[in-house]
Amino acid sequence: MKRILPLSVLAASAVLLSACGFTPIYGQTGEGAIGSTLSRVAVSTPDDRLGYRLREQLEDAFGRNASLPPQYRLETEVEQSRLPLGRRIDDTATRYQLTLKASWTLVPLAGGEPIKGERTTTTTYAAADQPYAAIAAQQDGEDRAAADLARLIRLDLMRVLGQR
Repeated sequence: MKRILPLSVLAASAVLLSACGFTPIYGQTGEGAIGSTLSRVAVSTPDDRLGYRLREQLEDAFGRNASLPPQYRLETEVEQSRLPLGRRIDDTATRYQLTLKASWTLVPLAGGEPIKGERTTTTTYAAADQPYAAIAAQQDGEDRAAADLARLIRLDLMRVLGQR
């Protein structure tokens, strides 16, 4: 009896969700699925280290399938700013705040109206006294910010493509 009640509640909720038109984002398969559409997005980013890291993160997030021709092209422009936080006695920063702002445009390659958006993310990293450690900390902060920015852009595209 204790097992029957949870199973009946689960079955009833499944019936109710299917009746309301609910479709999970990851639930579709084949043509028309958001995941298969994202895998056919060609990514264009600025030609620098940060742009490379962002493109790499976006392609991973989209599950880019290079064997199929792209349906969309995602063009991005990235601005970054670095703000020193905290001060030591010698007036050097103890931490930095890195802010990345990306403007993106999704262009349908078959023609149609491009979709535009903008996302911003912020991360911090510690300032180190040794030059190599300072460079490594800055690059780690950029990598984490690029990963977060890719996640946010992916969510935007899933929302936009899911409405179409």
